[in-house]
Amino acid sequence: MPVRSRCIGSWCNREDSGVTDVLANSREDLIAAARRAMDTAYAPYSGFHVGAALLFDDGAIVTGANFENASYGLSLCAETVAASIASHAGRRGGLVAVAVLGGMGGAVEAAISPCGRCRQVLNELAALGGTDPLVICVGAHETVEMRLSVLLPNAFGPANLA
Repeated sequence: MPVRSRCIGSWCNREDSGVTDVLANSREDLIAAARRAMDTAYAPYSGFHVGAALLFDDGAIVTGANFENASYGLSLCAETVAASIASHAGRRGGLVAVAVLGGMGGAVEAAISPCGRCRQVLNELAALGGTDPLVICVGAHETVEMRLSVLLPNAFGPANLA
């Protein structure tokens, strides 16, 4: 069965959507990187493996996988791991897109989206560069795409502290 893509939000049919050439040329690479990252997930408690890949405006892709902990609240989501790795590497701007996928035992079924905490972490990273990245939620039979601002409307961020 072919994968069906759908867009959420008014940006989908606009020329000025902000989807840059770097994304158009890297979409499949970004999804493949997230899939490879998912294979490195440490999820002995939930069995739910997640991979995330962040695309930056220079074409760089940074990945992360979820890392669970016996004290469940200390577990790290794939998107948060990737954002932390990007920050450690000095990447604090230029976030263009995020791909996320996951499933039980690493088998991708339904498209998943970043949890609330990860949406907030991604918002912080995006705000540092003034971007509204595309979030690509990959499933076995459907890919859902939307801007981070659609996933996290009226987000609290650095501008709220000024």
